[in-house]
Amino acid sequence: QVQVVESGGGLVQPGGSLRLSCEASGFTLDHYSIGWFRQAPGQEREGVSCIDSFDGSTYYADSVKGRFTISRDVAKNTVFLQMNSLKPEDTAVYYCAAAPLITRLWKNGDDFHSWGQGTQVTVSS
Repeated sequence: QVQVVESGGGLVQPGGSLRLSCEASGFTLDHYSIGWFRQAPGQEREGVSCIDSFDGSTYYADSVKGRFTISRDVAKNTVFLQMNSLKPEDTAVYYCAAAPLITRLWKNGDDFHSWGQGTQVTVSS
């Protein structure tokens, strides 16, 4: 019943921007935290960002700090990932996922049990 669906991916030029959306169903964002993860070909999955359901605190991988912003609209049950100053290294399939609780090790993904299908982000000139 707990489900998330990503959208908003596409092809952009280096330095460009995209906004990804994660639409939630079967739960509310004040009870489940949402994380964004990405996986590029030949690379392991990496935690990008998450937002805590308890107090709305946000967390980021060092590689995206200052460029990406995670936010939530509780009324619309949607989480966003605003991605600015995109680099070719950001090219990956991006996934959102839901967790009832998150720990300081959230980046490994083990806290998250409901995953979306992914949306492709390609940054290329």
